[in-house]
Amino acid sequence: MANVNIKFNGKEFLLSCEDGQEEHLDELSIYLNEKFNNLKNSLGNIGESKLLLITSISVLDEYYETKKKIDIQKKEINKITEKFKELKSLVYNYKDLKEKDITELSKNQEDLKNEIDANKNDYETLVDKTTIELENFIKRNDPDTKTQ
Repeated sequence: MANVNIKFNGKEFLLSCEDGQEEHLDELSIYLNEKFNNLKNSLGNIGESKLLLITSISVLDEYYETKKKIDIQKKEINKITEKFKELKSLVYNYKDLKEKDITELSKNQEDLKNEIDANKNDYETLVDKTTIELENFIKRNDPDTKTQ
């Protein structure tokens, strides 16, 4: 345990605190002394006990107001967190849906490619067959190739 000399209302006090907390205790005592002196200046000398009580209530009021604000902020953070989770879920659902669409489009593209290749082969076969038939027709009907 560490000991710290603090000055409050013009008097010296020796207080104990955990090791490493000396500076913090000093800061708190300075803050409390300033509050006390501000109230003493504004209210006059109404007695040390009453001023200590009013100072304590004033500090507690600040504490509770700060606590209320923190609680409100925590609720807001929780709301934002829930909205974020909801949005994240929507994003993942949308991503999954789009991945399914891409898979289906890829399959459709492959099917179309296969159909085009099949039609190309059918077209080439038809052109070859038609060319042969035209050549045969021309040969049959060409007067130079006819025997007399």
